[in-house]
Amino acid sequence: MLGELRELWRYRELLLVMVQRDLKIRYKNSALGFLWSFLNPLLTVGVMTFVYTNFIFPDQPNMGAYIMAAYLPFMFFQQSIMDSSQSVVSSIPLIKKIYFPRELLPISAVISNFVNFLLALGIFFAYLMVNFFFHPGDFPIKGSVVLLPILLLISFVLSMGTSLIVSALNTFYEDVKYIVGILLYLLFFLCPIVIFDENVANSKINLSSNWLVYKLYNLNPIANLCTAYKKAILAPYDPKAMSPVGAAPDVVVQVGSIPLSYKYLGATAITSVLLLIVGYAIFNRLKWRFVERP
Repeated sequence: MLGELRELWRYRELLLVMVQRDLKIRYKNSALGFLWSFLNPLLTVGVMTFVYTNFIFPDQPNMGAYIMAAYLPFMFFQQSIMDSSQSVVSSIPLIKKIYFPRELLPISAVISNFVNFLLALGIFFAYLMVNFFFHPGDFPIKGSVVLLPILLLISFVLSMGTSLIVSALNTFYEDVKYIVGILLYLLFFLCPIVIFDENVANSKINLSSNWLVYKLYNLNPIANLCTAYKKAILAPYDPKAMSPVGAAPDVVVQVGSIPLSYKYLGATAITSVLLLIVGYAIFNRLKWRFVERP
């Protein structure tokens, strides 16, 4: 594997060119350019915010910020995998003609999506400051935002490892991209994007199982990352405000606001690194067979 990494480093300039190409193609002949990458999540978050603040959690302030803080990293994870799944297949004619490290294809897809993610985060912080300017109160960004570089690194490693596996397997079995698309759609509802991990902690099934459901929930790497982004960037929220409209009188919040768990975040980091190592090994094992694909 060390030899593969040295070879990859030799082609670092080609990787930069491929990332620039991906970014240019994405915004080619587009008047709004990068804003299209943010417009989709912005509209999605806007609709979810309207529904949740008016019909489900009406007492929870600034719901849009909490949704967006979790939705942006999930969108980066999802888009990286879906773009990478087709990166090798679409380049088969090129692979058969010239040599270059094949892993550059999914890696460039992940990096270009990571650039979009960073730009989207910049707009997100601008949104927080504009909202604070028009609605003064407690400063919306916590001091723990200094953890953001660590969260970004973990997100990048997790997305890269998963993308390497999916791109390699999808080269031989194109059913993989459809299966992954379905799994990502289901994963959206298993992540704290439109809910909070306090909702999971206060659920009857979790309290009756002695916190087993909550533990399993946070062992999901992407779910734990979405939670970590919320808790690292934004001020704590009041679990009492998360009691759904029309809840039965006996529904009582037993667990208050839960701080960021470094134990689960550490488990996510370890899982992400292991996934990257395994993903790179799988990709390197299969990449020499790519030319055999008809």
